[in-house]
Amino acid sequence: MALFVVINHDRSNSLELRMATREAHLAYLRDQSLPLKIAGPILSNAGEMAGSILVFEADSRDQVQAVADNDPYRLVGLFERSEIMGWKVTLGTLG
Repeated sequence: MALFVVINHDRSNSLELRMATREAHLAYLRDQSLPLKIAGPILSNAGEMAGSILVFEADSRDQVQAVADNDPYRLVGLFERSEIMGWKVTLGTLG
């Protein structure tokens, strides 16, 4: 198993869409069999949610891509751009 980080950046002026879809997004992530190690929103300089970071443990990037592709946030077109990268913890711990 390896760690993969998903970094999503919201489209401009999309906070209302994010909030309208938030409960579906959270429920979707809770129902995943793929271990989600940590997740949360990226904040703008004004302190508003403007994207998200999710860290999954998976055997392959393809597994993470499949989860990301069906995220309700993605399905409603919230994200301007997204990327998935392998990730390694060097300092600190993930519970």
